Amino acid sequence: MPSTTSRRFPRTAALIGAAVLAASVAACGSADATPTTAPSASAPASAPASAAAGVLTIRDPWVKAADKGMTAAFATLVNDGDADVTITGVTTDVSRAEIHEMAMTDGKMAMRQKQGGVVVAAGAQAALEPGGDHLMLMDLTRPVRPGDQLDVTLTFADGRTQTFTAVAKPFTGAQETYAPGHGASPAS
Repeated sequence: MPSTTSRRFPRTAALIGAAVLAASVAACGSADATPTTAPSASAPASAPASAAAGVLTIRDPWVKAADKGMTAAFATLVNDGDADVTITGVTTDVSRAEIHEMAMTDGKMAMRQKQGGVVVAAGAQAALEPGGDHLMLMDLTRPVRPGDQLDVTLTFADGRTQTFTAVAKPFTGAQETYAPGHGASPAS
């Protein structure tokens, strides 16, 4: 019996090794093939509106759930184009909205409208996040409950627009309060 087991083990190990080697070669081959079959010159051609028009990729968009008053929307904005893009306005169907930032004012962190908008440099990204730049939704016309999907439209400096959908989440991080006065709540 021991001799049968010892004969099967090398054969099984050899088969597993061959399978792993074949999978590795296939993975390497496909990874190497991607750059040569999809040269950088064809990337803009496959998405001319994105690159040529300066449309952003919006990653992980979400909005803080709120029953009334104010809330905020967040995302990572990616500019794969070759020119800077400036966001100068924002609209939603549940409130009026502005681009805001957190900044030191008289020794305190305060929320205020961001003058000049948000610039997303060519080939870079910008974060809209709690405690930083964000899209402020004011005077909600209805509650924004966890799971709700809100359409948010960005307006660019050149007049173009782009709409994305953000999902509402409960969020208590950053200890911010989106309330009249536009200040951050004190950390206790």
